[in-house]
Amino acid sequence: MTLPSSPDRSRRAGFTLIELLVVIAIIGVLISLLLPAVQKAREAANRTSCKNNLKQIGLALHNYHDNYGKFPPGHECHKYDGTGKKNGTISNPYYFANWAIKLLPYLEQDNLYQQYDDKVKNSNAKNQPVLATPVKIYNCPSDDFAGRLLTPASRPGRDTSTPQYMSSSYRGVCGVDTDEFDQWGGYPSEVAVNLSKYPASRGLLHSIDDWNGCRCERIADIRDGTSTTLAVGERSTRTHQTRGTFWADSFNLYSLSAMYKNSASLLNDYDLCVKTIAPLDPSPCKYGWGSFHPGVIQFVFCDGHVIAVETSIDTTVLIALGTIAGDETIPDF
Repeated sequence: MTLPSSPDRSRRAGFTLIELLVVIAIIGVLISLLLPAVQKAREAANRTSCKNNLKQIGLALHNYHDNYGKFPPGHECHKYDGTGKKNGTISNPYYFANWAIKLLPYLEQDNLYQQYDDKVKNSNAKNQPVLATPVKIYNCPSDDFAGRLLTPASRPGRDTSTPQYMSSSYRGVCGVDTDEFDQWGGYPSEVAVNLSKYPASRGLLHSIDDWNGCRCERIADIRDGTSTTLAVGERSTRTHQTRGTFWADSFNLYSLSAMYKNSASLLNDYDLCVKTIAPLDPSPCKYGWGSFHPGVIQFVFCDGHVIAVETSIDTTVLIALGTIAGDETIPDF
């Protein structure tokens, strides 16, 4: 005797097309809801890591000071190149080490520092292995363009070729650009103008050279107070990365930046900055600041504490924070 089949047994197991589409739609909605939260959590972690990098850099600055009785130079410029040439001039010198190179032994990078030959110019072939090495603490995790081997857009006038440098995220504060051209981190001829006209506008990590008689700064020189004076901050750009930051490049703008009246100097986009300030000189874009943290740029102060400065900050406040002995009154920010 043949029994009639059960309706349940004859029905094929599985989802119908409509049910499948509904499930896919629900998954899509959940992903769209979760993704911003995941991205926000990732950025929060990156920002914390970046802050810790700056804290370590601030601590290294103080350890260097404890050892030498002074802070490192922003960069060093000399008449000689270390191989016999002595034709460097105030407007076309030879560049040697910078602050980021000098701090290597205080950032657990002594082996790398020992490979750097400070008796020859920065771009000498002997130094290429160091110039091309990534240093994790100099890279902000939010900066996707850090840690890339690139050829900077410009080089010292006495160099006939440009070596490749490892990109990074942090620059030293050289001071305030009062005339939007002459830099405390530029050619010694620019430093001479600042010494003559705007001596109070210098920052912690400015140029040291054979012509101007400048010396490295000491804690006692920070008359404005270590807790209200900036030392190192973020500089990242989403465009024109060859105008970005290179930790081991001592030439002017690649490891040093300045404070400007023009707020475009805080854009994390070099090309947009140039477009915004045109037809003015693009120095605020070359020596500017920027980060990929939404709405803020992180800085370490001379006392070692780190804060996130809003990109909407009144630039007169930022200028006051950028000098070591400007005698400014710092308002709340």
